[in-house]
Amino acid sequence: MAYYFSKSLETTFTDAIDRVTAALSEEGFGIISEIDMDEKIKNKLGVDFKRYRILGACNPAYSYKALQAEDKVGVMLPCNVLVIEQGENEIEIAAVNPVEAMTSVHNETVSQVAAEVGKKLRKAVDQL
Repeated sequence: MAYYFSKSLETTFTDAIDRVTAALSEEGFGIISEIDMDEKIKNKLGVDFKRYRILGACNPAYSYKALQAEDKVGVMLPCNVLVIEQGENEIEIAAVNPVEAMTSVHNETVSQVAAEVGKKLRKAVDQL
């Protein structure tokens, strides 16, 4: 099984972020962090890089359930969703597959939460 699932969109970078945020919201996720990797790379290394944003998506109910079962699972949170500009109006959306990400956490409740979260993330990406 792949560690992520993705979809390509023909749209602008800004529109893709708006669409992803809305699709995630429909599945109960909020964006709790945003990292502009291209800006970080430019500022720290002086290197130009394609537009690349990491959105930290969190579904509070599922996060709480997982943290109750295994309090160190927080090192794996939130779920990262990427918005990558692969070309002009060619945007790739990629979301972590939480089932794969959580394979090293040997806790049945966490595995069940990961499966449920994975279904919701996949649905959000697929509906774009």
